[in-house]
Amino acid sequence: MHDMVLKLDEWGRPAWLGLMVISFILFWPLGLAVLAFLLWSGRMGRGWGCGMGDRARWQQRFADRWERRGRDAWRGGFASSGNRAFDEYREDMLARLEDEQREFQAFLERLRLAKDRSEFDQFMADRKNRPAGEQPQANPDTGGSVPPSPPPQS
Repeated sequence: MHDMVLKLDEWGRPAWLGLMVISFILFWPLGLAVLAFLLWSGRMGRGWGCGMGDRARWQQRFADRWERRGRDAWRGGFASSGNRAFDEYREDMLARLEDEQREFQAFLERLRLAKDRSEFDQFMADRKNRPAGEQPQANPDTGGSVPPSPPPQS
Protein backbone atom coordinates (compact mmCIF):
# COMPACT_ATOMS: atom_id res chain seq x y z
CA MET A 1 0.00 0.00 0.00
CA HIS A 2 2.83 2.35 0.93
CA ASP A 3 4.50 1.66 -2.44
CA MET A 4 1.29 2.59 -4.28
CA VAL A 5 1.09 5.91 -2.39
CA LEU A 6 4.71 6.68 -3.25
CA LYS A 7 4.13 5.80 -6.91
CA LEU A 8 1.05 8.06 -7.09
CA ASP A 9 3.03 10.84 -5.40
CA GLU A 10 5.64 10.51 -8.14
CA TRP A 11 2.97 10.94 -10.81
CA GLY A 12 1.53 13.93 -8.95
CA ARG A 13 -1.89 15.43 -8.46
CA PRO A 14 -3.44 14.14 -11.74
CA ALA A 15 -2.79 10.55 -10.65
CA TRP A 16 -4.50 11.16 -7.31
CA LEU A 17 -7.47 12.80 -9.01
CA GLY A 18 -7.74 9.89 -11.42
CA LEU A 19 -7.67 7.39 -8.56
CA MET A 20 -10.38 9.34 -6.77
CA VAL A 21 -12.63 9.45 -9.85
CA ILE A 22 -12.19 5.73 -10.52
CA SER A 23 -12.88 4.99 -6.85
CA PHE A 24 -16.12 6.96 -7.00
CA ILE A 25 -17.17 5.09 -10.15
CA LEU A 26 -16.41 1.64 -8.75
CA PHE A 27 -17.60 2.07 -5.14
CA TRP A 28 -18.55 5.53 -3.86
CA PRO A 29 -17.54 4.98 -0.20
CA LEU A 30 -14.04 4.13 -1.42
CA GLY A 31 -14.06 7.39 -3.41
CA LEU A 32 -14.98 9.29 -0.26
CA ALA A 33 -12.17 7.57 1.62
CA VAL A 34 -9.65 8.57 -1.07
CA LEU A 35 -10.97 12.15 -1.02
CA ALA A 36 -10.70 12.30 2.78
CA PHE A 37 -7.14 10.94 2.60
CA LEU A 38 -6.16 13.53 -0.01
CA LEU A 39 -7.56 16.39 2.04
CA TRP A 40 -6.15 15.14 5.33
CA SER A 41 -2.68 14.46 3.98
CA GLY A 42 -2.44 17.86 2.30
CA ARG A 43 -1.86 16.37 -1.16
CA MET A 44 -4.62 18.53 -2.64
CA GLY A 45 -3.35 21.78 -1.20
CA ARG A 46 -4.59 23.36 1.99
CA GLY A 47 -6.46 20.59 3.75
CA TRP A 48 -6.71 19.34 7.29
CA GLY A 49 -3.06 18.35 7.22
CA CYS A 50 -1.82 21.95 7.16
CA GLY A 51 1.22 22.42 9.30
CA MET A 52 1.97 25.35 11.55
CA GLY A 53 3.93 27.04 8.77
CA ASP A 54 0.85 27.05 6.57
CA ARG A 55 -1.26 28.47 9.39
CA ALA A 56 1.23 31.28 9.95
CA ARG A 57 1.26 32.00 6.22
CA TRP A 58 -2.56 32.26 6.14
CA GLN A 59 -2.60 34.48 9.21
CA GLN A 60 -0.07 36.76 7.53
CA ARG A 61 -2.15 36.88 4.34
CA PHE A 62 -5.23 37.82 6.37
CA ALA A 63 -3.30 40.56 8.20
CA ASP A 64 -1.98 41.93 4.90
CA ARG A 65 -5.46 41.98 3.39
CA TRP A 66 -6.80 43.65 6.54
CA GLU A 67 -4.24 46.44 6.26
CA ARG A 68 -4.55 46.81 2.48
CA ARG A 69 -8.33 47.11 2.32
CA GLY A 70 -8.77 48.87 5.64
CA ARG A 71 -10.82 47.88 8.63
CA ASP A 72 -13.99 49.46 7.18
CA ALA A 73 -13.88 47.09 4.23
CA TRP A 74 -14.43 44.11 6.51
CA ARG A 75 -17.65 45.56 7.88
CA GLY A 76 -19.23 45.91 4.47
CA GLY A 77 -17.18 48.65 2.82
CA PHE A 78 -16.20 48.69 -0.80
CA ALA A 79 -12.88 48.67 -2.56
CA SER A 80 -11.82 51.89 -4.24
CA SER A 81 -13.32 52.46 -7.66
CA GLY A 82 -10.33 54.51 -8.75
CA ASN A 83 -12.36 57.73 -8.79
CA ARG A 84 -11.93 59.67 -5.53
CA ALA A 85 -14.94 61.90 -6.13
CA PHE A 86 -17.21 58.90 -6.61
CA ASP A 87 -15.73 57.12 -3.57
CA GLU A 88 -16.34 60.19 -1.40
CA TYR A 89 -19.90 60.52 -2.74
CA ARG A 90 -20.57 56.84 -2.07
CA GLU A 91 -19.22 57.03 1.49
CA ASP A 92 -21.28 60.17 2.17
CA MET A 93 -24.44 58.57 0.76
CA LEU A 94 -23.92 55.38 2.78
CA ALA A 95 -23.40 57.42 5.95
CA ARG A 96 -26.65 59.33 5.28
CA LEU A 97 -28.52 56.08 4.64
CA GLU A 98 -27.20 54.62 7.90
CA ASP A 99 -28.37 57.75 9.74
CA GLU A 100 -31.82 57.49 8.15
CA GLN A 101 -32.00 53.83 9.13
CA ARG A 102 -31.15 54.67 12.75
CA GLU A 103 -33.77 57.47 12.77
CA PHE A 104 -36.39 55.13 11.31
CA GLN A 105 -35.63 52.46 13.90
CA ALA A 106 -36.00 55.08 16.65
CA PHE A 107 -39.31 56.21 15.11
CA LEU A 108 -40.62 52.63 15.05
CA GLU A 109 -39.60 52.20 18.69
CA ARG A 110 -41.45 55.40 19.68
CA LEU A 111 -44.49 54.20 17.70
CA ARG A 112 -44.49 50.85 19.53
CA LEU A 113 -44.11 52.61 22.86
CA ALA A 114 -47.04 54.93 22.09
CA LYS A 115 -49.21 51.97 21.07
CA ASP A 116 -48.30 50.09 24.24
CA ARG A 117 -48.97 53.18 26.34
CA SER A 118 -52.41 53.74 24.75
CA GLU A 119 -53.35 50.07 25.25
CA PHE A 120 -52.27 50.26 28.89
CA ASP A 121 -54.18 53.53 29.42
CA GLN A 122 -57.28 51.92 27.89
CA PHE A 123 -56.90 48.94 30.21
CA MET A 124 -56.58 51.20 33.25
CA ALA A 125 -59.61 53.26 32.18
CA ASP A 126 -61.71 50.09 31.74
CA ARG A 127 -60.54 48.85 35.12
CA LYS A 128 -61.35 52.16 36.81
CA ASN A 129 -64.86 52.28 35.30
CA ARG A 130 -65.69 48.72 36.34
CA PRO A 131 -68.31 48.56 39.12
CA ALA A 132 -66.91 47.77 42.55
CA GLY A 133 -67.04 44.16 43.74
CA GLU A 134 -67.30 42.79 40.23
CA GLN A 135 -64.47 40.41 39.34
CA PRO A 136 -63.36 40.03 35.74
CA GLN A 137 -64.02 36.66 34.15
CA ALA A 138 -61.15 34.68 32.76
CA ASN A 139 -61.08 34.40 29.01
CA PRO A 140 -60.04 30.83 28.12
CA ASP A 141 -58.89 31.86 24.62
CA THR A 142 -56.39 34.51 25.66
CA GLY A 143 -55.82 33.67 29.29
CA GLY A 144 -56.66 37.25 30.24
CA SER A 145 -59.71 38.81 31.78
CA VAL A 146 -62.76 40.11 29.93
CA PRO A 147 -65.57 42.25 31.24
CA PRO A 148 -68.70 40.34 32.18
CA SER A 149 -71.35 40.09 29.51
CA PRO A 150 -74.57 42.04 30.08
CA PRO A 151 -77.55 40.05 31.35
CA PRO A 152 -79.84 38.72 28.62
CA GLN A 153 -82.83 40.90 27.86
CA SER A 154 -86.24 39.43 27.30
